[in-house]
Amino acid sequence: MIRKAENKDAARVLQILEQVNRVHHELRPDLFRLATKYTAAELHAIFADDSKPVFVYESDGAVCGYIFTVLIDHGGHHMLAPVRELYIDDLCVDAAYRGRGIATALYRHTVAYARTLGCHNVTLNVWEGNDGAMAFYRKMGMQTQKTKLETVLS
Repeated sequence: MIRKAENKDAARVLQILEQVNRVHHELRPDLFRLATKYTAAELHAIFADDSKPVFVYESDGAVCGYIFTVLIDHGGHHMLAPVRELYIDDLCVDAAYRGRGIATALYRHTVAYARTLGCHNVTLNVWEGNDGAMAFYRKMGMQTQKTKLETVLS
């Protein structure tokens, strides 16, 4: 079952966030410390913010995965077309539940949700080297929108 995240989900979501952080830390230890992206209090605020919907996948009473999103309205920008975008900030399935189609279900739910909001597109960022995530999003039909480059100075 996919539903909107509630405050009671915060502890479980934090556990899964730790798994995501490990992936990012292993890819880029120069940028990511071993910590969670949010605190429980921050999660409660995000869960209450309608412009940042978070959905969880629940099976047998346990949260197995989540998807964080942010609604972006480009209507007030003088250069950009006045479209709405749903940005996927984070998608993760607990390692114990992977391979069961949960990420696919969360992604498809989010795309359907974006359609109900009249969004023009769904976007996200993937860190270079996260080949599993890149393959998954390509399988979902996503295409490269832009590329961000860097020069590391230290």
